[in-house]
Amino acid sequence: MSGKIRTQDGHGRLGSVLSGLAVAVGCVLFLGGFVWGALLYQPYTVPSDSMTPTIGVGSKILAQRIDGDEVRRGDVVVFTDPLWGGAPMVKRVAAVGGDTVVCCDRDGRLTVNGTPVEEPYLRPGPDGRTVASGTEFSVTVPRGNLFLLGDDRHTSLDSRTHMEEAGQGSVPRSAVVSRVDAVVWPAKGLLDRPTGFAGLPGGISEPGPVRPLLAAIAVGAILVLGGAAYGPVARLFTRRRPAGPGAREREKVGT
Repeated sequence: MSGKIRTQDGHGRLGSVLSGLAVAVGCVLFLGGFVWGALLYQPYTVPSDSMTPTIGVGSKILAQRIDGDEVRRGDVVVFTDPLWGGAPMVKRVAAVGGDTVVCCDRDGRLTVNGTPVEEPYLRPGPDGRTVASGTEFSVTVPRGNLFLLGDDRHTSLDSRTHMEEAGQGSVPRSAVVSRVDAVVWPAKGLLDRPTGFAGLPGGISEPGPVRPLLAAIAVGAILVLGGAAYGPVARLFTRRRPAGPGAREREKVGT
């Protein structure tokens, strides 16, 4: 009798235990990642080109469910407001309650409380100049509200379009339902936080846990597939392994 401990299938017990453990841990990571993600994130499809080039029309995005009080300047948010039509919309927060936002300074930049803001995501206009807005404005945002702009300042219908309404085009923080963390299709990955707003009071927000979530799902899938493949692969190599002289001799005597 061979000195190796084997299961009925001829596989080492240790390998079988480890493969089963890998499948179990993989299922926890894979399913847990999806459940955690479903609780934290909401997928959306962007219907317009107002956020180009950051987010193109038809892009699939992941937005973290947050309270409006967590929003910082520079965040890209999903919000709903009856005065804007009541449908979910995606815009960038240019200013928060108490800010005075002005456009434009002599270099075509937005200023918030007198501080110029660099916005590298803006595209040049038809005249080749990159400006924060084609129309000038000066607004002091009411407390508890947000002033929202699209990244395509030439086509976006945003707070500038609603400045004649109550709040001078701003929307309540309570209108925000989520903050965009990533563009999943086409696969652009995480949205960069705009450093141009970092020097203002309150700074900029931190990304949500989308990277750990995706990592957990990916590792879980690898463990499940690897653990499930162990048995068939081990059997394949066992069949192909040539029998040694001792094994052939035992076969002759019926051991």
